[in-house]
Amino acid sequence: MADYSIWVLEYSYVSNYHVSGIVYGAHNQGYRKLPYCYVLIKGHGTAAMVDVGYNDKDYGGIMAKNFGVENWHAPAAVLGECGVTPEEVRHIFITHAHFDHMGNTDAFPNATFYIQEKELSKWVWAMSLDRRFRWLMLATDPGDVMRVVDLARQGRLVCIDGDRQSVLPGIDLHAAFDTHTWGSMFVHVRNDGAAHSADSWVLAGDLVYSFDNIVGTAPSDPQYIPVGLAVGSQTNLMLTTDKMVQLAGGDTRRVIPIHEERLRDAFPSRIAANGLRITEIALADGERSRVR
Repeated sequence: MADYSIWVLEYSYVSNYHVSGIVYGAHNQGYRKLPYCYVLIKGHGTAAMVDVGYNDKDYGGIMAKNFGVENWHAPAAVLGECGVTPEEVRHIFITHAHFDHMGNTDAFPNATFYIQEKELSKWVWAMSLDRRFRWLMLATDPGDVMRVVDLARQGRLVCIDGDRQSVLPGIDLHAAFDTHTWGSMFVHVRNDGAAHSADSWVLAGDLVYSFDNIVGTAPSDPQYIPVGLAVGSQTNLMLTTDKMVQLAGGDTRRVIPIHEERLRDAFPSRIAANGLRITEIALADGERSRVR
């Protein structure tokens, strides 16, 4: 019995991203494709998402160009591959405020957004610092922060302080303070609805980019290796990775790094006509596959 369908939906990508940005300390080890994705969760009569990508215009478009992003498509086209429209999405969990995760809130007019209060307040703080600290804003669009503040004005923002259980049936939010960002969080789907689930999935945001962050690069001697970018602590990143693995019942395959191209090898997937990948993590009872 599965309550939710879960898809990782690629909406653009960087063809050649330096490995040292994915795996901390992996200098002079070449480049990989870095998919830009968000997650669609469908079940219990609703549609939810983890993150929203960016909007390829204004400063978001400039940032994407600077990062070498290609083949951007709007949510209507990307979600349409799974039979969902942006207007049908009712709940959106923002893992952190980087432009490729929080930059397209305007595309979802009927959704309520959830974010850690610390994530929002600390980016406002970072925006107020002297220009010499501008590295902190490397991947964050101040316009995105202001749009999220306006969601509060509209009554469509929920600020969370720490963990929150059952924000939807079987879906929990977990804070990961002072890791990749100050107020990052991840999403735990208990897909059988049980308190101690035997069918857990952890949607990790950018707390891990790759399988390498979860199991290392030597199969016979696994280890946690943090991502290449953290405004917080690399130690906190590794401790959070262990927490995610434990919530997944110790099964590292159930911790989903959305920037991982090799998801295609671990789960059913297909390339849509627009050249973007749909990866099917789980199917709810009665839901038809979108990749077969």
